[in-house]
Formats: sequence, structure tokens, C-alpha cells
Amino acid sequence: MKPNTSAKRHSLRYLLASTVACIAAAPALAQSDETPDDVIVVTAQQRAQSSQDVPISLQVLDSEFIDAVAADDMGDLEAFVPGLDVSNGSPTQPRYSIRGITTSDFGVGTDPAVGIYVDGIYAARSGASLLAFNDIERIEVLKGPQGTLFGRNSAAGAVSIITREPSDELEGRVAVRIGSHNRMRTEAMLNLPITDTLAIRANFLSNKADGWLTDAVTGEDYRREDSSADRFTVRWNATPSTEILLRHSRDTIDQDARPAIGIVDIPAFPGTPPLPVDTTAFLDPFNAPVRNDVVFNREARNLAETTLTVRQDIGDMTLTSLTSYREFDTMNREDEDGTNRIDTYFDTNNVEDNEAFYQEFRLAGTTGTVDWLVGASYYDETAIQASETFTFTYTVNTVLGNVGAGTPFTDLEYGLLVPFGLPFSMLGHSWQETMSNQGEFTARAVYADMIWSATDRLNVSVGLRYTEDEKSFQWINGGRQADSLDQTLAALDGAGILALAGASPADFLFDFVFDLAPLAGVACDNGVNVAEGVACVMEDSWNNLSPRVVVDYQLTDNVMIYGSFSEGYKAGGYNSVEVGSRFENETVTSWEFGFKSDFLNPDLVFNMSAFSYVYEDKQSIRLVVPTGGGVPQYLVQTSDDEAIGVDIELDWQASDALRLRGNAQWLDSTHKRRVDSNGADLAGEPTGEPYWNVAFGADYVIDLDGGSDLTLQANHAYRGESRCNSQSVLQGTCGGYTAFATGEARNRTDLRARWTAPNGDLTVSAFVNNVFDNQYVGGVNNITASTLGTAFASISAPRVWGLEIGYDF
Repeated sequence: MKPNTSAKRHSLRYLLASTVACIAAAPALAQSDETPDDVIVVTAQQRAQSSQDVPISLQVLDSEFIDAVAADDMGDLEAFVPGLDVSNGSPTQPRYSIRGITTSDFGVGTDPAVGIYVDGIYAARSGASLLAFNDIERIEVLKGPQGTLFGRNSAAGAVSIITREPSDELEGRVAVRIGSHNRMRTEAMLNLPITDTLAIRANFLSNKADGWLTDAVTGEDYRREDSSADRFTVRWNATPSTEILLRHSRDTIDQDARPAIGIVDIPAFPGTPPLPVDTTAFLDPFNAPVRNDVVFNREARNLAETTLTVRQDIGDMTLTSLTSYREFDTMNREDEDGTNRIDTYFDTNNVEDNEAFYQEFRLAGTTGTVDWLVGASYYDETAIQASETFTFTYTVNTVLGNVGAGTPFTDLEYGLLVPFGLPFSMLGHSWQETMSNQGEFTARAVYADMIWSATDRLNVSVGLRYTEDEKSFQWINGGRQADSLDQTLAALDGAGILALAGASPADFLFDFVFDLAPLAGVACDNGVNVAEGVACVMEDSWNNLSPRVVVDYQLTDNVMIYGSFSEGYKAGGYNSVEVGSRFENETVTSWEFGFKSDFLNPDLVFNMSAFSYVYEDKQSIRLVVPTGGGVPQYLVQTSDDEAIGVDIELDWQASDALRLRGNAQWLDSTHKRRVDSNGADLAGEPTGEPYWNVAFGADYVIDLDGGSDLTLQANHAYRGESRCNSQSVLQGTCGGYTAFATGEARNRTDLRARWTAPNGDLTVSAFVNNVFDNQYVGGVNNITASTLGTAFASISAPRVWGLEIGYDF
């Protein structure tokens, strides 16, 4: 179906009308000129402001909420932030999405569309963006393009994580959490003032748990966790007008990689799964046996970062300097076939080594009625990635037979070697292929932003950021590695045995995963053409202007209305497994209209906004099977998307004891222009995002005898059913099968009870997450379905419970 433009306009008019109606109704609530004590201060506009004064749709998650849902990282919070989606099945390769805008590729040639910032420092790569929560003050989730204030690669929005700074008081905390699957999480913090001007703060965290999936053959557990993190911060007030913050953090993961749950019934050896795959015969992933045989199943990350923040008051102005050096390495070797058979064995390993330097200077001040800031930033990154695949000649033979290229290994084995009793074998040899990449990336930016208080009630904000990106990217594929096979071939050739079969060792020097033959003749910028063993380099530069214009008006003392126009962009780049590829900048243009209101009688915060955006030149990586069959390839496809939506936020202190809160997003996201790899026109069809995401909860405090209290908390999150398009099932992300469904609506309910001692130093908490044990299929992975017939799936985590004891001093 083609896009119905008039229907889109009608829907947007309806949303705007609804917003206006709510604005008109809001002032009818009781008003007060008093200032609330629990104002939430945020830095969403690079300034310290009340969240209710910021004309941006944002959600703030404080440390209490993080504790309430026992969150270890952003992946544990996304269900409670409507519009935010974090896939953390592989913590070294997470994907972030805000308002349906995401980046599907984790290769180092591609940048994310959601910017992740820790204490103002940009975390560029997905391998460094999903960090352990230790000593977090708050998290700000900013929805919509943040190109002016936060810069490149925040086209969808930004997630700003703020850690606690050293204070002037001696304080500390020790907490131990135990729970299901032998969970043991320990955390310790010490804040120590050394002098009146010098203080340090140190935090240490360790988190371990057994797995909740069991191998049907070996009995080994999967989904085990083992991570640790620490942060050391020094704050020195060098002069009354100079503050210096030095932070060093470390984050380590060493645990199981994602297991593959095979959903295809495997016949007895030597039979192999039939092709094409019969999707009506898929097994239920919740009942299918888990059979993993990855030779070195491991996911690991070592990250270290040092940052220096200097704030210098210069009269009525403040100069801020942010300096950061980060380095990390990751590996993620995981099963890609869901079987324990050598003739269908296939695993992959993503290896990264990254170094990044960041420097920003920001000058802010107030001149008359204008609150302004200007800044400049520089970013330099070296990213090295190896996309490794591992298999055996058994599997290579199976694939070649399935794609109609013959079965050379078994032909030699059973047609010559076995009948004549020759002491050689063509089967069982390891086979590795590696695509190696290296990227050198540099970005420079200058920006300015001002908030003009035109009247006591009217503010006009104008901002602009100019960015230059320079990138150099290299691919090199040195051919397959199969040492024991090559030794066998050399021996057979030397004895004249291969000649009897009319073959030579050269016949077995081929790649079947990273086959560059279809790209032969593609020119590279370093004067060569794409070929095996040849380094292909592409070099590009891009620039961008990202503006924002916001008008906000204080309709009453308690109600602010606003309208904004903003743009964000994601830098161009390269597909790390498609040699010689390049793509241009992606841009998001957004309009937003809304209001923010807060009242003291009753104590109520009610915010709402309607938005629309157009996402141009979106690059999506898709698994594509070549025409006529063969090994599928991850290729980049370009499209334009568009969406309209509404964000709603409600926070009501109904009484001294009861607090209610709720957040919701309604989104209608469709393709404006997209032609699938099969030639299907998807214009006007849904992108896969659900209409509704809703989260709500309640806290109830019971005062006990002796001065202690008991807090009961409940939180529920709902994600609507994914809206499929005609190609969704091919990607395994949306649609129904006989035994199960993907993309179905999701519900999660968490409960927590916390007892606090009279003086507040001791807390004892019990919690249950996912109370009703709702589990869902994460999607069908077809990476080996067309060649081995081995489709597999993943499932979400089951119910977990725990007990936490914390002592503060």
C-alpha cells in the first residue's frame, strides 16, 4: 500500500488537537506560587535547569528508580522508558533506538543514531555504550534529534548518564545483592574529604550469576554473567573559581556469549536439515533443546577511561574543558547454527580494539536577557575490527552441496581415500575466514546556543552546530585459513593422489563466507581494485549544519507550552563486511509541540508532546541471500522513514504515602521510500515499531513503630505488538509461525519491598522482576538458514528474585 499523505496529515492534526485540548484543560487544576522541594535538575541543554523548564521531551531516571528495578545496565531500564529500546542480549554489541530510530549495524564503519554520553563524554562504539551501573546519580533520556547540543550521531536522541561527584562529607556504602541463579552482586563506595578543597570518591562493583539455560547434551549452563567495574574520582577546588574533576573508570565483562536455540528438527547423522527451511515445522524455542558446541564460547570486554573536567569561572562566565581518553577491546564468539553437529557447525567472533580521544571547550554566560553558550570539540578515534568465522570442512562440504556447487570433500573421502585405505581424511579440518577492518575517524565541531528571555514568560532558543567528519576505512581479507587441510592436500598432491581425482590444492583455496569474486573490479581510493589479500581503502569527508529553534511560553505559573524545530545527523560510513562500500550522511528533521505542567495542590506533574520526523538516507544492514542461492551477506540498504507520535508523562504525589507515575508513547512509523533487496516496494508500510509503549508504577510508604518505614513499589511496562511489513518475516523480527510468534506484545511487572531503619543507614530490600514469568522470542536468526537449514532463535530472561542489604555511613 502506498503512503496515504492526507491520512498522515489528518492523524497529525488529531494529535495536535489533542495536545491543545490538554493544554487548555491543564490550568483548571489548582495553582500555587510555592517552589517544590523535589525539583529535578538536569543538564539536557548543557545548563543546569529544572526538568520542567526544559522544552525537550525527556525522561529522568534517578538512582532510587535504578535500585527499584535492580537494574545492572541500560538494558534493564529500557522497558520503563517508552520510546527507548535497548537490545542487550550481547552486551558488547547492544543496539539503541529512540522513537523507532536505530542503527542495525554494529560494524566499526558505522556510527550509532543514538548518542550515549557518560559525564558529558561521548561513547562512540556500541562496545563501550552498555556499562555497569555503579554510583549513578541520574540518567537523562532525551528524545528527538539533539544535533545542536550533543552533536553528531544523536539524530534519534541522546542518553546522558551522570555519575556522582565527590562531596564534602565523609560517607560510604556497602551493598550485597543475592538472588536467583546464584546471583551475587557486591558494591562498595567511599567518599573521603581530604581537605576543605580536596575530596575523593571510589566505587567498586562485582556482579556474578549462573546461567538460566542448560545444554541438553552436556548439562552446562549458559547465560552466565561475570562483570566488574570501578570508578575513582578526585575533586579539587583549586581556587574559589576553579573546580577540577579527574575520573578514572574501568569496566570488565567475561561471560558466556549468546547461545543459539535451534528451532529446526535435525535428522540423524549423516542426514542434514532439508532446504528450503520449512517454517511451519519450526520448534517452539521454549521447549527446543539447547545444543551449543562453540569451541571457545566467550563474550568479553576490557574498558578503561580517564576524563578530566575543569570548570573555571571568569566573571559572569564559566569556561568548561572536557578531556577524555578511552580504550577498550572486546570479543564475542557465539554459536550461529544451534546444533552440536560438526557437519553443520558455524560460529562467528567479533573482535574490536578501540582508542578514542575527545576534547571539548565550552563557554557559557548570561548577557542581559540572553543565556548563551558557545563551544568547540575535537574527536579522534582508531577502531580495529576483525569479523571472524569458524567452521569445519564437514560444514563447508554441506554448504557447497546445498548451494549446488558439489560435494568435493566427501567425494574425495568416500570415492578415493576410504576405498583404498589411504591414511588421510578430507573431513574434520578447521576452516577460518576473517575480514579485517581499520578505521581512522576525526570529527571537529563548533556550536552556539542561546536562550533569549523575550518577556517574563516568552523564551526563544536558537542554536547551530557545524561539524566536519573525516574518515579513512580499510578492508582486507587474506583468504581462508585451514592449516591441517593444506598439509593434507600437500601430502596427497605430492603422492599423486589428487591428480588421480583430477584435482589440485588450488581447487580448495576459496572463501565461501567472504567471497570477494562478485566485487572484483570495484575501485578503491588507494588505487587498487577489490581482491583477496589486497588492502582496500576508502576515504571520505562530510560536513553538516544542525540547527534548533525552540519557542516556549509560560501560559500560567504552572504551565509552559513550547514548539521546536530541530535536526540531527549521523555521519556517513562503510559496511565493514561489504568491501568497497560507502554511504552518505543520514539526517533527521523533527517538529515537536507540547506542554509541561506542575502543580503543588495536588502535587502533580503532567507533560505531553506531539512530534513528527522525517529520517532521510537511513542505512540499514540486512541479511540478503544472493539471487539463485548461496551464502547470505550483510548488505546495506537505504531508505527514508517518517513518523508521527505523542509522548505523555505523569507523576502524581497523591498523598504523603502514595506516589503514582506513568509514561507512554504512541508512534506511527512508516517507510517513506524503501525498496527491499527482493525488489518489493515498502513505501507506506510500517517499519516494525509498535503503536504503543507504556510504563506505569506506584510507591507506597508505610510508617512503622520506632521510626522505620516500609516502601512498597510496583512497576509495569508494556510494549505493543510489532507492526509487520511484507518483508519482516524474512528478517525474522516480526510475524507468526505455527509454534511461536516474534514481535508479539510484551508485559513485565516488577515488585519491590524496602525496609529502612529509623536513622536511614540500613536498608533491606526484596524484589521480584518479571513477576508473571513472561518470556518472549527475541527473533529468528536466518544467518545459516539458507545454507545449512539451521534457523535458530533467542528468548528473553525468565522471572528473577533477589534480596539486597545496604549499609550507609
